[in-house]
Amino acid sequence: MNQKKKDSSRRKFIGNSLLSIAGLTSLSSFAYSPYEKSTDPKDIHQVRLGFIGVGQQAMGILNGMMKIPGVQVLACADVDSDKRERFQVRATRLTKENGKDKVEISTYADFNQLLERDDIDAVVIATPDHWHALTAIAACKAGKDIYLEKPLTFTIKEGQELVKAVRANSIVLAVGSQQRSEVNFQHAAHMVQKGKIGKIEKVLVHVGSPEHPKPYDLPAEEIPASLDWKTWLGPLKQIQYNQALAPKISLNPETNEKSWASWRWYKETGGGHMTDWGAHMLDIAQWGIGMDRNGPVNVIPASNDNPLTYEYANGIKIFVAPFDKGPQGVRFIGSDGWIQVNRGIFQSSDESLKPTRILPKQEYSHHYSDFITSVISRKDPIVPVEVGHSTCTICTIGNIAEELKRPLAWDPKTETFPHDWEASAKLHYNYENGYKL
Repeated sequence: MNQKKKDSSRRKFIGNSLLSIAGLTSLSSFAYSPYEKSTDPKDIHQVRLGFIGVGQQAMGILNGMMKIPGVQVLACADVDSDKRERFQVRATRLTKENGKDKVEISTYADFNQLLERDDIDAVVIATPDHWHALTAIAACKAGKDIYLEKPLTFTIKEGQELVKAVRANSIVLAVGSQQRSEVNFQHAAHMVQKGKIGKIEKVLVHVGSPEHPKPYDLPAEEIPASLDWKTWLGPLKQIQYNQALAPKISLNPETNEKSWASWRWYKETGGGHMTDWGAHMLDIAQWGIGMDRNGPVNVIPASNDNPLTYEYANGIKIFVAPFDKGPQGVRFIGSDGWIQVNRGIFQSSDESLKPTRILPKQEYSHHYSDFITSVISRKDPIVPVEVGHSTCTICTIGNIAEELKRPLAWDPKTETFPHDWEASAKLHYNYENGYKL
């Protein structure tokens, strides 16, 4: 038996053993969700995590994961030595604050060294998008379960390969699309799917503006001594460093990132609001209309008269544009009413459509717990890899249509642009610097 299979068998044995100890009936459903079954991991004895990519987003995930009984954080990997040290200090403190067994938090410049450890069961990946596929596929081959930040991947081809790797290696992969674990969004999707607002006519989705990424135009700055910029770029073409892409921090005095990293807004390094917020809001839109493992058949770029439009085989259209001058959100419009949901906000055409309680803030802890219990039970989490890939795909083909400035036909079953070689060339890009998918 090779090492990968040994690790996979070991993790499954641990999961089955812990379930036997805890008893399936003791894993009670969270009260927050009447529609998606999540389980409380209070009886889990130990799930050991490593983190890959420890910038601003990872710090929030670390805090949430550490609150879950049974979760132990052992290590991190990052291309910035200052961020590795910050993680080590923070994880050590949280270990003590949450009453967990004292462990040494190891740090690595190379994530592959973290993946080689037999005592790590799962990894949290919160790198920039262009590293998602390479790190996650490597984790699959190493037999590690994965919590992967959204969007799933940088390109559609990467997503296709990651889906294969997850299933071929029997990996539990959860996508960080945490709105699926929030009661407001769950209730909205449930009402729509149950036909409570009649036949869906159209869906309005606000992902933020501008929706699409722009060419990289930041001036060159001196690369910090703590940062391995060449490895940060990885498979990307060479671009000049600017701290907006990888915000600097300091350890003494402690100064954290002053803003979210801007790599997400540039074509060379991200997908703009379409993949950043679209991975949340378009995810809910497709979920509500039952297309979250499917997709549109046509995508039409914005014009002077119409916003970016997705057309589905069942006649439903999704329009991507700001509406009601509100924050990012989704409005489902049916023949008998409408439902609108934003973070902390739920509105509808009739009071009877509203949930019994509207949560004013996001409850990320439920999403993290769902992942941990999925690791133990060996069952798919609320956002499995196929759903993450479907959501990422709709966001990306919207960017492709906008870039080409013409309507595109899309086959959601084959995940191709039929007979369109120009559009098909956008499904992936040529990796640089010796990297291979």
